[in-house]
Amino acid sequence: MDVEYDEGKFIEMLLYIASRLRDDRAGGATKLNKALYFADFAHVRRHGRPITGAVYQKLERGPAPRRLVPVRQHLVASGDAEIVREDFLGYEQHRLIPLREPEVAMFSAEELDTIDSVLDDLDGMTGAQVSELSHEEPPWRYSEFGESIRYETALIAKEQFVTPAAHEMAQRVAVRYGLATE
Repeated sequence: MDVEYDEGKFIEMLLYIASRLRDDRAGGATKLNKALYFADFAHVRRHGRPITGAVYQKLERGPAPRRLVPVRQHLVASGDAEIVREDFLGYEQHRLIPLREPEVAMFSAEELDTIDSVLDDLDGMTGAQVSELSHEEPPWRYSEFGESIRYETALIAKEQFVTPAAHEMAQRVAVRYGLATE
């Protein structure tokens, strides 16, 4: 997949997601990283292309954008954001606080819909839970630690687990339609 990184969009998506996570007690760096990842990769699944084209790498706690630290440092140095350290369940959490409104006009309606949908899906989850969720994703599972995660891997189907009840129901349906015998 030919992808071009748009740092301007990445900056604005970072600020937008950080502003949406402002009232989320678990909205620190881990959850922010994963929300960025989920937005870009969910958009690939929905529309065939990422929102920002950012390069994500596989880290122990899940995917993270390679440009996050320098972009965050730039936002703090320019006065567009600050990092606030907070206690959350006895852990130090680093929260990015936007000091200006994100430029949402940079995004199409479908891109904003994807971002908002991802944030709604992650609502109520801790950073650890969101990190665990990212570990179930084929893009993270099929990459090596430290390696860049390819957007194409977003199109790999997740493994489906069949419960005994589902297996029994499938067997009954197969018998009913003559696809199997009892």
